[in-house]
Amino acid sequence: MNTFSSFELSFFHEGIRYLAGIDEAGRGPLAGPVVAAAVVIPEGIVIEHVEDSKRLSPAKRARLAREIADHALCVGVGTAGAEEIDALNILRASILAMHRAIDALPIRPDILLVDGNRFDHPTIAFRTVIHGDAQCFSIAAASIVAKVHRDTLMDELDDIYPQYGFRRHRGYPTAAHIEALRLYGPSPVHRKSFTVRALLTQEWKRSRR
Repeated sequence: MNTFSSFELSFFHEGIRYLAGIDEAGRGPLAGPVVAAAVVIPEGIVIEHVEDSKRLSPAKRARLAREIADHALCVGVGTAGAEEIDALNILRASILAMHRAIDALPIRPDILLVDGNRFDHPTIAFRTVIHGDAQCFSIAAASIVAKVHRDTLMDELDDIYPQYGFRRHRGYPTAAHIEALRLYGPSPVHRKSFTVRALLTQEWKRSRR
């Protein structure tokens, strides 16, 4: 995608001025926060090669995140940490991170386009879009910003907890990550409510209490 889809343009044609794309990164990992981004881009902006962040190389994501920030009216980022994920569940924590990203915007959007099929907001109109990061320019832009921000946070956590290799796998359940968990048990930034069948030994269960 290089610019807004016809679906997105329909809102501008109806008189909407501020449209925010919303997406998150980090629902699946065993460690670290879930991160959401809200991006308000004005009508008419063209940014080449914007798409689902999972389909982009780290270098291209980083370049696009800078370009999105340069062209956007504003960008907001919100997080929910491992303890909040454990307390709320990952869906509710993801929505909490999205609300925090929206609250971080200096401009109040007229409408929110949100990736997925579950969301709520008490005061701003919204539409959920399944696979929105593959269909909507604004949501894809948000997915890139969220992913780059989360990767940066995981790099910082790697400096604090180098034994887990967060810089390599970003907290996802790779074989190396699971082996590190066998050796060291969970860190304070691991999600205790997430389970991996390969780790469900008595020793692992005791370490999670």
